[in-house]
Amino acid sequence: MSATGASAERSDAAYAILREGAVIPAHPLALDNNRQLDLRHQRALTRYYIDAGAGGLAVGVHTTQFAIREAGLYEQVLGIAAETALTWTGRPVALVAGLTGRTLQAVAEAETARRLGYHAGLLNVAAWKDQSEVEILEHCRRVADVIPVIGFALLPEVGGFHLSYDFWRAFAEIENVIAIKMAPFDRYRTVDIVRAVVDAHAENRITLYTGNDDHIVLDLLQPFMIPRGDEVVTVHVRGGLLGHWSVWTHKAVALLERLRLVQDSDVPQALLGLDSQVTDMNGAIYDAHHAFRGCIPGCLEVLSRQGLVASTLCLDPKETLSPGQADEIDRVYAMYPDFNDDEFVAANLSRWLADSPKEEK
Repeated sequence: MSATGASAERSDAAYAILREGAVIPAHPLALDNNRQLDLRHQRALTRYYIDAGAGGLAVGVHTTQFAIREAGLYEQVLGIAAETALTWTGRPVALVAGLTGRTLQAVAEAETARRLGYHAGLLNVAAWKDQSEVEILEHCRRVADVIPVIGFALLPEVGGFHLSYDFWRAFAEIENVIAIKMAPFDRYRTVDIVRAVVDAHAENRITLYTGNDDHIVLDLLQPFMIPRGDEVVTVHVRGGLLGHWSVWTHKAVALLERLRLVQDSDVPQALLGLDSQVTDMNGAIYDAHHAFRGCIPGCLEVLSRQGLVASTLCLDPKETLSPGQADEIDRVYAMYPDFNDDEFVAANLSRWLADSPKEEK
């Protein structure tokens, strides 16, 4: 097979992963103690996610720090992940690029992502706050002309804003929309999005991903049953595109596989109970009690303890762990030891940090 043919086959397989649903960690940014990009650890993170079994990577998103744009790092960081995924493994990896800003910026980012081999763009419309939904929809259509789009319902606490059912109904009709990440942290608005997709007859084209860090397990377990005319359409959330899954990813992959085994069947109480445990862990790592101000440093704290990053520094010096957050992470580490993947990381860390690629074990 030619290189072009192999690339096309790999891309087709990546789109199939996105349609089927997968663990897609939001890729953090690794900085050294001088707040400069740490190439060695940045590459190691990508290798970790691939070997952990993640179906894809989301790069240039909130967990990667939006400030990479002002720092001139957007293209470089996306390129590192794409090149590492290509050289580290022979299996397909779905690459999702974060897209932000007004139309000129978002289209330029989409073009960059497509040139680097990304398969879809996670479209953040936070820059359109206080603008009409008609204008936002036109913006989405323009970006979707460039790259397949994943919609993003982002909660206000981290810079987003809520959009109406009517918006999501019209958004679901855009032909090149392939998925929606639902992260309103609001059950009513989550159901609005599912209902909009069903009402648009788009449930077979648009894959639903959870971004609701406060409801991960139940989002993945529960059927959404939406009446449409004379039928009831049952829809499932098929995967997660989550900052929470940037840590302990090996266990997240095992969790999704376990939950999929019981979809469309009676769910054991023990699985239902996992929701409260995962929510408790996320509350510590994501700093829920301080309005998520320490969510990115919280992820970096866990990765730093494992040796996957060299520091917990962010581009913004003000972005640090909240008071008591490290103690909370200590608590959930002790309470839920079966959810961390420290042993997996310890067994592979030296290989991931090596300068030259090695075959995936």
